[in-house]
Amino acid sequence: MFHRKLRQMHADTSREMISIEDRYFSLNRVLLLIVGLWPFQKSKLARLQFICFFSILITFIIFQFTTFITLKCTANFIIKVLSLAFGFICITIKYYSFFINSETVRDLMEQFQRIYNNLEDINEIAIIEKYGRNARYYTATLTILCICCIFVPMSAPIWPDILQIISSTNTSRPRQLQVSSEYFVDQEKYFYYLLLHINAAVCIGCTSAVATGTMLIAYFQYMCAMFTIASYRIQNAIKIQISQDIIVRNKKLAHSRIKSAVDIHRKAMELCIYLISKFEISFFFLIIFGVMTLSLNIFRIFQIASSTCNADELSISFIIGSISLLYMFVANLVGQEITDHSNYIYIAAYKIRWYIAPPNIQKLLLILIQRGNKTFGLNIGGLFIASIQCFATLANTSLSYFTVMYSVRQ
Repeated sequence: MFHRKLRQMHADTSREMISIEDRYFSLNRVLLLIVGLWPFQKSKLARLQFICFFSILITFIIFQFTTFITLKCTANFIIKVLSLAFGFICITIKYYSFFINSETVRDLMEQFQRIYNNLEDINEIAIIEKYGRNARYYTATLTILCICCIFVPMSAPIWPDILQIISSTNTSRPRQLQVSSEYFVDQEKYFYYLLLHINAAVCIGCTSAVATGTMLIAYFQYMCAMFTIASYRIQNAIKIQISQDIIVRNKKLAHSRIKSAVDIHRKAMELCIYLISKFEISFFFLIIFGVMTLSLNIFRIFQIASSTCNADELSISFIIGSISLLYMFVANLVGQEITDHSNYIYIAAYKIRWYIAPPNIQKLLLILIQRGNKTFGLNIGGLFIASIQCFATLANTSLSYFTVMYSVRQ
């Protein structure tokens, strides 16, 4: 008994020295540092970095819309410009919202650290480890995908020059930017400067989208872990079956464990609501522009495939459309996981033999069971609840808009 207590004390001391930032959010920290959004670094250099990167994104969007001033605005041309511009508007909104909510992101990290320090046993730490691995898997996978997506649009404009060097031909080919933009300068003369600006915007945009998205995914994975810990505490609250001759000490222990399960469940719900409330407006606009981006790029894919078959433009539209669809799916998948993990707690509360528990324990379990009457989810402005069903609705809406545009074109 003495040795077991000693091991528990040693585990508690070691756990308090562990930083969840280093253990579970190391890759997220690197990504956010790259784009100047890490909330624990508020130096003047970080602020300057944000201003520079934000300016590049904004000017990239502006120089796409300036094409409407100098070029003929046909329906096809407008769709071509908006299909890329709307995508970068989504990225810019997310980038700016993450910056203005940096205090929220930092506060959540500190709350997670306190919750981790108060974990009760090794099994609960193992639950956190499991969901920490899930978060790292999401982050690593989406980062690799981001690198692959960046390579295609960045390399496309320089391939003609590379092929010209390889073939050793002296014939000069006209150099053209793959993105419709108007910088009000000679594009042939300042081609590489303009290309540098476009590539910088693409790199910053893709990196910030992955950095902010994976950080939110990691946070929601941590909240899923909290729901799972609550289920675990309920299931193990009365490890010995409750009977009339149970000793007073075990009654108190069961009551304490049920109380801690209710507490961490309440905290998980509060943190979910707190996070969504801070990003609610930006999420609302992301949904609108995300649906439009997907619709326009689906239309562009059909338009290019049925007419010019331009491989470069087709690949860009395909990448943007795929990223929009993937981002939409992952966001709703995470929301579905939150809803499912919240429901697991009520299932655990129903499964144990609560009806023969002491009255004080029954009251605590009744609180959980009553909460189960209303499904908990990530609610965006009362209009959208992140789920697989919501993803299907948004995807169908995008296809409907595409159908309308395609019918009008015909």
